[in-house]
Amino acid sequence: TKVLEIGTGSGYETAILCTLTASERPLGDNVYAIERLAQLADQAGTALHGLGYWPHLRVGDGAAGWPEEAPFDGILVSAGAPVVPDSLCSQLKPGGRLVIPVGGKGYQELVRVRQKSPNKFDREYLGAVCFVPLIGEEGWE
Repeated sequence: TKVLEIGTGSGYETAILCTLTASERPLGDNVYAIERLAQLADQAGTALHGLGYWPHLRVGDGAAGWPEEAPFDGILVSAGAPVVPDSLCSQLKPGGRLVIPVGGKGYQELVRVRQKSPNKFDREYLGAVCFVPLIGEEGWE
């Protein structure tokens, strides 16, 4: 299973993803994580490596995803977006899932998007949540 995490933060969720998707490769080799703040990404990388996790980490615009490493089985977004970014949907494998908070800056609905076939997606609304804003080209300014 190959997954993309948007909003690495402290690395806690990244560590969970590394464990859940473990294979015979180094723990985390199939986890890709993007954080927009370089200092936070560095701290997360240090903590994760110290725990034996080796995800692929990147500093950048999470709303744009990681197209050169796509497609992904799953994409998990830890920041609220005004809309579901098309760029993230386009990076899913057939049958892949994207979970993202969508709505205003102070209130969102957690949405699970599943790719049924190329350019065809189902959406399931999972409940009210409140996340920090997703900053980026397809997110908030």
